[in-house]
Amino acid sequence: MYINNIVFQTSHYVGILLDTIFYGVELVIYSASVRIILRGKANGMPSRGSCLLLFFSTGLLLPITLWVVSQAALGQDMWIAHPVNAEGSPRYLGINVVPMWYEIVGCVASLVLNTMSDGLLLYRCYIVWGDGRVIILPFIIYLATMPLGVLAVYVSDRPQSILLFGASQRLVLAYVSVGISLNFLVSTLICVRILLLAKRLEVALGEEAAHTYTNTATLIIESALPYTLSGLAYLVALGMQSSTSILFMSIYVMFACLSPQIIVFRVLMGHAWTRDAVTRSTASVLLTTAIVYPGAVDSSVEPGTGHWRATIELRTVNDPAFSTIDQDVVASEV
Repeated sequence: MYINNIVFQTSHYVGILLDTIFYGVELVIYSASVRIILRGKANGMPSRGSCLLLFFSTGLLLPITLWVVSQAALGQDMWIAHPVNAEGSPRYLGINVVPMWYEIVGCVASLVLNTMSDGLLLYRCYIVWGDGRVIILPFIIYLATMPLGVLAVYVSDRPQSILLFGASQRLVLAYVSVGISLNFLVSTLICVRILLLAKRLEVALGEEAAHTYTNTATLIIESALPYTLSGLAYLVALGMQSSTSILFMSIYVMFACLSPQIIVFRVLMGHAWTRDAVTRSTASVLLTTAIVYPGAVDSSVEPGTGHWRATIELRTVNDPAFSTIDQDVVASEV
């Protein structure tokens, strides 16, 4: 593979800058999420669920921190420790007899992030659809990514091998291809489901309340669209053996952390899709009636029928305590 040294170094430099910016965004969202949990203000969520989200968010923060450190260490090794390599910094990366620690840390961190993010996406897909059969195929693909990822990390950490440019590139390409296929499939399923439920939810909750669940931002966040699109860009660059692969890899890994973290934050704020929102949008909207007798009631006998007709008041009741069945006004026979 031909590596353009200037393009590679520039891509890695820009990648480090973006890593720093995105890491700052991650810290802000994580801090806001922790604050909501510690103050017990998670919208309609039991303490156990809040604790699980806290552990999950922390589980995202730790590997992304290791990723940012490993990328910075790679830059320090290329530009400061070995700046005068005759064939450029990429050549230095390819001739290491023993893999550097930051290579191993970076690979493991990205694998953990992808596994956690894909797992959350699968769960969110199940929540939105409310049917486990929908995620059978994505779950099988998800299981296939795990051994592929472990194998890719193992091969890339062997002597004279690197994740992007060594002999492990084909295996890494296979792992990324399967992972991106999973992202694309699950994101598509979530987007389609939200669009299908949008109109029903407006009927069930009203246009203003439904807007929280059906606007464009919700569609992008719930489907983790930035994560999927950045993965597609990385896959194309890697498949073309482009020197910019390291830049797109950095963006992809950062969104593997940011996308699920934003979803967690929306869940804590009560703005994300839940089982209750899906149930209300899929249930048939039926007219519930309540018969009210405010003292004296106007009554009359229907001519020629012998039936009494009572005047009643009809109300639309948005209360689960009332039975949601169709009711007819029935006259009592004398």
